[in-house]
Amino acid sequence: MTAMHSRTLGTLLWVMIAVHAVVTVLADGLPGTFGGPWNLPLAVIIPLAFALLHGSMRYGGGIAAFLVLCLGVSNIMENTGVMTGFPFGRYHYTDVLGPKLFLVPLLIGPAYFGTGYLSWVLATILLRTDRRRDAPAIVLTPLVATFIMVGWDVCLDPQSSTISGIWIWERGGSYFGVPVSNYLGWFLTVFTFLMLFSLYRAWRPELSDITPPPRWWYQACALFAVMALDFPAAYLGQASSAVTDATGKVWQTVDIFGTGAIAILFTMLFVTVACTAVLLLQPPERKA
Repeated sequence: MTAMHSRTLGTLLWVMIAVHAVVTVLADGLPGTFGGPWNLPLAVIIPLAFALLHGSMRYGGGIAAFLVLCLGVSNIMENTGVMTGFPFGRYHYTDVLGPKLFLVPLLIGPAYFGTGYLSWVLATILLRTDRRRDAPAIVLTPLVATFIMVGWDVCLDPQSSTISGIWIWERGGSYFGVPVSNYLGWFLTVFTFLMLFSLYRAWRPELSDITPPPRWWYQACALFAVMALDFPAAYLGQASSAVTDATGKVWQTVDIFGTGAIAILFTMLFVTVACTAVLLLQPPERKA
């Protein structure tokens, strides 16, 4: 990759981060000004495009393997979940997200990919396992990345299901209409495709030969921070009302948004701050 090509890609990635902030943080904080029908699909498509471009700068064509593993595993697990209730619990998708692949909206897989990729990068920062292919690194990197990604869903799911009705928990749940089993299912699904990628990366040692520029690491932190700030923005910008889950239980949206805002500060935002601190504190020779 030439220096000019790298700079062009770097600029494009920063633009993506800025646009994502507009269609999520500003749109939820000021829905009357920035809200619109394209916000939701763009909130999924931008991280997808970011992950493909950003990942190509570090893993080359290996990012395609990440995409295939993520889309394949997530779609199989999600369709199985809708049909059987395993491993997430009893739920189904509505038509809010548009066309489906079997029983699951086409946008669900890309949502897994965008956030799963960022979680992987942040885990490699925290553990400093970017170039390691030994057994502890192979297992612990996807394990930590899974915790990071499920932390996102802890805040996302009540808003997306109970409030927005993108999917419906047919038997409700104790966490604002979401069952605890959902998060165990998420953990299993995410760890599966991240572990498979970790094994693939260990099998392909040449993927470690590409050295991205220093800004590459900070861009992953920046996009994850934007995704985190979307939840406090929603709390500040959305009007409060009552919402009823599938079991007839009534919840207050202000409580759901407020809980998500509190949780995100000490899950996603904490991870972002920790990763940025690791990058800033590492010795100068390691930053080169």
